[in-house]
Amino acid sequence: LFQVSGAVLVSGLIQLVLGVCGVCGWAARHCGPMVLAPSLSIIGLSAYKEAAFFCSTNWGVALLLMLLAVTFSQHLRSCRLPFCAWPHAWEGSTESSVPTLRTFSVLLPFAGVCIVCAILSYFHIPWESLDVAMAQLSWANSTFNAPWIRIPYAGEWRWPLLTPRALAVGIAMAVGCSMNSVGCYVLCGRLLRVPWLPPHACNRGLCMEGLGSLLAGLLGTPGGTASSIANTCATGLTQAGSRLSVQVSALVCMVLGMSPRLAGLLTHIPLAVHGGVLCVTYAVAVGTGISYFQYTDIDSGRNIFIVGFAMFMALLVPRWFGTALTPLATGWVPLDLLFLSLLMVPVFLTGFLSFFLENTVSG
Repeated sequence: LFQVSGAVLVSGLIQLVLGVCGVCGWAARHCGPMVLAPSLSIIGLSAYKEAAFFCSTNWGVALLLMLLAVTFSQHLRSCRLPFCAWPHAWEGSTESSVPTLRTFSVLLPFAGVCIVCAILSYFHIPWESLDVAMAQLSWANSTFNAPWIRIPYAGEWRWPLLTPRALAVGIAMAVGCSMNSVGCYVLCGRLLRVPWLPPHACNRGLCMEGLGSLLAGLLGTPGGTASSIANTCATGLTQAGSRLSVQVSALVCMVLGMSPRLAGLLTHIPLAVHGGVLCVTYAVAVGTGISYFQYTDIDSGRNIFIVGFAMFMALLVPRWFGTALTPLATGWVPLDLLFLSLLMVPVFLTGFLSFFLENTVSG
């Protein structure tokens, strides 16, 4: 665990350096449609295994959430509820400023399905099929005896351990998270119809992610901070691209981080709910990636090969290493970890291959 915290610390430091040097903004500016189209599509497609695993605990619950989310965000996206209207002081009218159901197209289905699951559990109606390991994990995550307030501090669980292995994994984490973050920034701008994504905004975002990972590593956590594809796609579904909403969510996360009892509520969210949310949100990433093909000459043999080769190899290589009888062996374990950590990430493979071929193959 201490080596993992060390890797998170290294990852945060590298991300901070990349943000300060302006690498993130440069990458966002130089990634054309031939890079963004396959990369965003693979980002969405790469989560299908996890989504299917979560949904398999109860497909009825997952389908109910997806049905409600699709209905609110697509079929009823222009619906304005009269009791949610508020007066405009400068006009004296009572027209709602945003379509209500679309704005809450993720929150309302999530809350409604969680309430349904809670009612079923209260009446002891079996609805969730968990294997023995997952059932034991849910009991292990029980926080009924956890304190209400606990302020974490650096070095509470010993200081992070910096080893060659932690350094190698940290470098891979930084590269993967940075590429994922660039995709999130571009995706968010595309979904909110921003005509031009400022490079300095991308650099600031990566700097803050690096600072968050640095703090997480010092606190001894096994994970850092990174942009969330699900949150970005939820922003696209709700069209709630407000800085205030991000600030409120950050404040809520800080409160949960200082209250183990409240944070324990997150462990009681059914896996089927997670699966339904993943299915709805990551589908937006796939569709957005496909939409970038309109800016390319998709009839060109060169472009067809670049897109097909990058996406196919991004799905093939992780599967290959996952089922290989003999793992990658260079003779030095940290180097093996670095290569495996990078080659097992589909977004890295897609971004690297498409960017390399786009800038080296003439046409």
